[in-house]
Amino acid sequence: MATTTGTADPNLNKEYHEPMTQDHASNGLNGVNGGHISPVHQRGGYDYGGNPLAHTNTGESARFPAFGGEFQPGLYKPTNHRKFANPAPLGLSAFALTTFVLSLLNIGVRGVTVPNMVVAVAFGYGGLVQLLAGMWEMAVGNTFGATALSSYGGFWISLAIVLTPGGFDIEGAYITSATDVAGTRDFNNAFGYFLIGWFIFTTLLLICTLRSTVAFFLLFFFLDLAFLFLAIARFQQSSAGAPNVACNKAGGYFGIFAAFVAWYNALAGLADDSNSFFVIPVAHFPWSDKARRSRSDEKSERETV
Repeated sequence: MATTTGTADPNLNKEYHEPMTQDHASNGLNGVNGGHISPVHQRGGYDYGGNPLAHTNTGESARFPAFGGEFQPGLYKPTNHRKFANPAPLGLSAFALTTFVLSLLNIGVRGVTVPNMVVAVAFGYGGLVQLLAGMWEMAVGNTFGATALSSYGGFWISLAIVLTPGGFDIEGAYITSATDVAGTRDFNNAFGYFLIGWFIFTTLLLICTLRSTVAFFLLFFFLDLAFLFLAIARFQQSSAGAPNVACNKAGGYFGIFAAFVAWYNALAGLADDSNSFFVIPVAHFPWSDKARRSRSDEKSERETV
C-alpha cells in the first residue's frame, strides 16, 4: 500500500509529495532520515545503501541524534541553514595532532623524551586554533562544544607555558639545581595536581557522552585514562624524582588512542555526499535516543504490517 511523504520546498513555497515505495520504506526503517527517504535523496539518487550508521543532515527533523562530528552529545537542531561552518572538525583535528605528538614523547618512541617540540604545536594549533574553534562553537549555540574545545585549548596553552624552556621558568621555581631532588619531587606533585584537575573535568564531559555515539564516548574515555595515568606517573615518582615509567607510557598509549578517535570524529564531521564516496559510521549506544527511536519505529511498522 503506497503512502506519501511531504516536505516543504522553500523555492516553490508548496508541499512536495511523492509516493514512497516498499523499497523506500525498508530503507527508511534501516535508519536513513529517521524512517523516511527525503525527496532530495530520491531525486539525487543516493541513500548510502540504507546505512543505519550513516549520519545525514537533511533539515527535515525537529532534532538530530548525537553526533561527534558536530561535537553534539545529545539531540540538536538541524544546522543546514546556519550562517557559520561546522567548527568541530577544526577543533578536533587541533586536539588530535597535539595529543598525538605529546603522547609519542610520553611513550618515548625512537628514544625521544624531551617535550620541547610539543611547545610550538601546543601554542599554535592545540592551543590557539582549538580555542578559536571553541569560540565559534559558542557562536553556533553549542554549549558542550564551546566548553570542551575552549577548555582544552586553554589546557594546551597552559601546558606549553609549563614546558617552555627558560621563558616562564615555572619548573625552575621548584628545582633550584640539577641535584635538587626535593624540588623535583615538589614539581612532579604540583604537575600531578594539574593533571588530576583535568582528569576531573574530562570525567564531567565523559558523563555527558553516555547517551551519544560510541566514537564520541571513546574520545573522552581514552582521554580521561590518559590524564589519570599521567597524573599517577607523577605521584608515583622514584626516590630520585623520576616519573613512573610504566604509568607514563600507559598515559601515552591512551593519548594515542584518544588522538585517533578525535581524528575519526573530525572525519565524520567533514565527510558528506559532496566530498566523499562514503559516510563515516557513527554507531549509537543501544540506550541512546537514536537507538530507542529506531526500535520504536520498527515495532510500529511490524504492528502496521
